[in-house]
Amino acid sequence: MSEFTHFNEQGRAKMVDISAKEETVRTAQARTSITVTEEVYKKVIHHEIGKGDVLSVAQVAGIMAAKQTSNVIPMCHPISIKGVNIEFEWEVKDPSYTLCISVTVKTKGSTGVEMEALTAASITALTVYDMCKAVDKGMVIGETYLVEKTGGKSGDFLRKER
Repeated sequence: MSEFTHFNEQGRAKMVDISAKEETVRTAQARTSITVTEEVYKKVIHHEIGKGDVLSVAQVAGIMAAKQTSNVIPMCHPISIKGVNIEFEWEVKDPSYTLCISVTVKTKGSTGVEMEALTAASITALTVYDMCKAVDKGMVIGETYLVEKTGGKSGDFLRKER
């Protein structure tokens, strides 16, 4: 485990200096999910939610969130994101209806995009909740986690199944 680098000599928080780090292509993929009722599931897939097309709005919200991560996570560097892709897949195992959300973020720079992918996944799920809460407030957002990351000094990471 590497030493924490977000503290100065006085033990106070600081933003890490990445000016000497090499620019490389970096990617990160994060996942989350939201479990809904059959009623919500049917309304989403048939575009019957009053606020609009749930998945389209959630996708745009997730992309916007990736681009704004450094504004809400204090020690994240503002970075130039080169791409964001958000994919949805329904897992239907009656009586369970789970929307699986996968986010991939890519950049070419001096720091990784793990936080951008995780933030985008979280906001995508929260947007689904917001758009569907008039139908059911009991939806459950599932675990949010990093699946993999590539590039950078620390090398690649691939989550092992637990």
